[in-house]
Amino acid sequence: MRSMYAIYRKEMGHYFVSPVAYVVVAVFLIFSGFFFYLYVGTAQRQYMEVLEQGMQSDVDMPGEVMRAFFGLLSTLILFLAPMLTMGAYAEERKRGTMELLMTSPVTETQIVVGKYFASLTLFAAMLLPTAIYVAYMCFHSEPRPPWSVLLTGYLGALLFGASLLAIGSFVSSLTESQLIAFVLSFGASLTLWVLDFGVRGADTVLGQVLQYVSVIHHNDDFTRGIIDTSSLVYYVSVPLLFIFLTARSVDSMRWRRA
Repeated sequence: MRSMYAIYRKEMGHYFVSPVAYVVVAVFLIFSGFFFYLYVGTAQRQYMEVLEQGMQSDVDMPGEVMRAFFGLLSTLILFLAPMLTMGAYAEERKRGTMELLMTSPVTETQIVVGKYFASLTLFAAMLLPTAIYVAYMCFHSEPRPPWSVLLTGYLGALLFGASLLAIGSFVSSLTESQLIAFVLSFGASLTLWVLDFGVRGADTVLGQVLQYVSVIHHNDDFTRGIIDTSSLVYYVSVPLLFIFLTARSVDSMRWRRA
């Protein structure tokens, strides 16, 4: 446990001195804040137009804003998550520090889990400031969205990001180039994303399997405040699978240097 925590601290220190992490977080917060402002403004204009026409709206405007916002978060995470993991192993392999790590008294599992939780911590810290937008809207809107829906939406975003981070970490362990790691991670994540669009509404067994494999399909329920057991199983299985594959990839480095 101490060895894993040491890897975790090392990675967190690396993130805090890396300009990439600051750029990713800044871009995420700027775009999420900008689009949240647009969503709220659009909802307000639509509500005022309905009132001016002397009609009553049955549409849950705050709920619609939240669903649109959580959908936006998943899109931003798709683009930015590979940037957080592209240097996890690729940069160390390029600089030769991976060899020192391989000869240290730590197991490949401790290395992989420590690095993964560091990226997950940074990702969670990146999500946290967006709660300010949500809290402001909740306290200034009627009716107020249920807190359970908001928490479920953020849980879905966290699990969605955790899956993409695990995929990105595995890809990063396969190459020495951060650029290649980013492109391949983004390509793999995008493939798992578009599977849902290609087979949506399909009644065949293959279509249903591909839809279940889609990483974005399971996030839709969370944006509506629904926690589905199958989605939880999926979002737990994907990180565990790719953490295992990353550990095997790191283990292969140890054997090649033995």
